[in-house]
Amino acid sequence: MGDIMSILQNSYASASLSTPSATAYTNVDPASYQGNWNGTYSNNQKFEFTISQVQGFRAQVKYQSGSTVQYQSVLIKDNSFRIGDSKFILSSAGNAQIKTAITDPVTGNTSLITGNAAQG
Repeated sequence: MGDIMSILQNSYASASLSTPSATAYTNVDPASYQGNWNGTYSNNQKFEFTISQVQGFRAQVKYQSGSTVQYQSVLIKDNSFRIGDSKFILSSAGNAQIKTAITDPVTGNTSLITGNAAQG
């Protein structure tokens, strides 16, 4: 029994969800982020981000997709931020890639859907 617990503990301790970024938080250009961003996921579901109050590397974000509405203060680092289960990645001026983790309520399986958004 001790061996099993030791294996689980070592595996858990060595598992990494993501590699942390080595860069520091730096101020961003507010115009690059502020405003409404609209797009469609790969499953044809529409979404919208409303980004406001961009100061330094902080911003206020509203995310809406279907019946899901989320409000959150975010920190922008490496041209991206997370809100809930979604990640917003600024790819070029006026364009962003969105990645959202979706969990099937029946099976419990998680999948990743992606979409592109345009600032407008």
